[in-house]
Amino acid sequence: MAKKKHKIPTLKYFLRSLKQIYRLITFKEKMIFFLLVLMAVFSSFVEVMSLTLLMPFITLASDPSRALDDKDWKMVYDFFHFSSPVRLMYFFSFCLVGIYLFRMFYGVFFTYLRGRFSNKKAYQIKQQLFLQHIKNNYLSHLNHNLDSLRDIINNKAEGMFMSFNAFLSLLTEITVIVFFYSTLILTNWKITLVFTTILALQIFFIVKKVTVLIKKKGEMAAKSKAQTLKVFSKFFSNFKITKLKDNHEEAHKLFGENSRKAHDTEIIYSTLQVVPRYSIETVGFSLLILAVAYILFKYGEARMVLPTISMYALALYRILPSVTGVISYYNEIAYNQLATNVVFKSLSKTIVEEDLVPLDFNEKITLQNISFAYKSKHPVLKNFNLTIQKGQKIALIGHSGCGKSTLADIIMGLTYPKSGEIFIDNTLLTKENIRSWRKKIGYIPQNIYLFDGTVGDNIAFGSAIDEKRLIKVCKMAHIYDFLCEHEGLKTQVGEGGAKLSGGQKQRIGIARALYDNPEILVLDEATSALDNETESKIMDEIYQIAKNKTLIVIAHRLSTIERCEVIIDMSQHKDNLG
Repeated sequence: MAKKKHKIPTLKYFLRSLKQIYRLITFKEKMIFFLLVLMAVFSSFVEVMSLTLLMPFITLASDPSRALDDKDWKMVYDFFHFSSPVRLMYFFSFCLVGIYLFRMFYGVFFTYLRGRFSNKKAYQIKQQLFLQHIKNNYLSHLNHNLDSLRDIINNKAEGMFMSFNAFLSLLTEITVIVFFYSTLILTNWKITLVFTTILALQIFFIVKKVTVLIKKKGEMAAKSKAQTLKVFSKFFSNFKITKLKDNHEEAHKLFGENSRKAHDTEIIYSTLQVVPRYSIETVGFSLLILAVAYILFKYGEARMVLPTISMYALALYRILPSVTGVISYYNEIAYNQLATNVVFKSLSKTIVEEDLVPLDFNEKITLQNISFAYKSKHPVLKNFNLTIQKGQKIALIGHSGCGKSTLADIIMGLTYPKSGEIFIDNTLLTKENIRSWRKKIGYIPQNIYLFDGTVGDNIAFGSAIDEKRLIKVCKMAHIYDFLCEHEGLKTQVGEGGAKLSGGQKQRIGIARALYDNPEILVLDEATSALDNETESKIMDEIYQIAKNKTLIVIAHRLSTIERCEVIIDMSQHKDNLG
């Protein structure tokens, strides 16, 4: 297998990543972003001014009388009518303290605004991702891994806006470099050019080597974290099997391997992050020390060029951290490349908008020439026709894979047919009214999903809690007496309903299906996992509950469907396709 080659994150890629983030923010947010950019530039200006004023302050503090010899200081001295150079010194000291106080408050305020903007947008992106995936069509959802969805919504969105925050910090540091560099050019362009050439070569080497490694480690960390989530779900979602197989050590080892890979990668990443800083600062200040040593060797003293050396020392003191900051923030954007791409692609996908136009069901459901095929393109249904009268009890039977559940999904509006039409009474079922149609349906699957919470929360399943309605459906599902023996609607079910029996879980599933008072009940192998006695009791209860409702039953056992008025053998339809 060929080894994947990691290219240097070029400026083109860098700008593309920023463009992706930029396209995800609104016009108002773009205006706020540009305001933050201006604030970043001003922050850099304040930073530069606060440092560059230190040199004249030190000069004046060492000999206040120089104010009378220097034309610039003399102009300030005369303008404010100072009585002595010491008074000028006091005035300048207070001004400098004021500038540093302003710098502190402005820096904190800017950091707050920057963090607030990026974190608020990260929250909004998470909301968008969640809404998009919750509104996704059923077939697309089946193609998504649950751990992958968790990772995208929780981690990738966060990583993307860490890049956004990094960009604003990057801009601040670049502006600082430009201001200070301009000062150095004006001071001595020859020395500045020598420093620039040597540091530029070093930065090129760092970007060429270190940034590639950081990008590679970012991809590795993302994969390891995703794999760790998969291992976690694999063993804890099937805890009974894990206990029976007694493979705790294997599970622990597998989790440890992937978790260690992720943490080892993070260690290398955090180490690589400081490499540019130490190497650039070492080279920069070494050059300055060599320059001073050369001057002392050639001229015997450095007094004549001390102001220039001091200026370079001060500038390097601030420029070098900014240079390493630029590389660090650039690397952070490279590290989060995968997160940015995944979030952008996910939000760029078109979701079919479905509306809630009212739809009445008074007479019948009509399926005309319904055809459907999965990705294999082998048809599951072809020119299938069916009419279900309101209040009718209908059964779908047949061997596995003959299209029973697929047909039920199409009837429920979870899956769109490839061709054909569905009419509710005489109204065509479309994306405009399909949400209204789904609200009329209660669904009871074979495996009832119960999350770790109360019985009441599990029955309502996100709908508004109505205690009277909850008690009513619990009584209808014959689970209320059991709840009264415990903590009522606040009885905890455990993860996956671990604290309940199979029959109790099924009754909670029935109560959930009845909670919104549906006109249609769909049972998809709802009792196949139960023993005969429990199944018989529950089916008696379901037929009693559904006496005034339309009932669609998918089953293998004939005892389950013996009271259905219409029985459709989907195997015969499947055989006709072959």
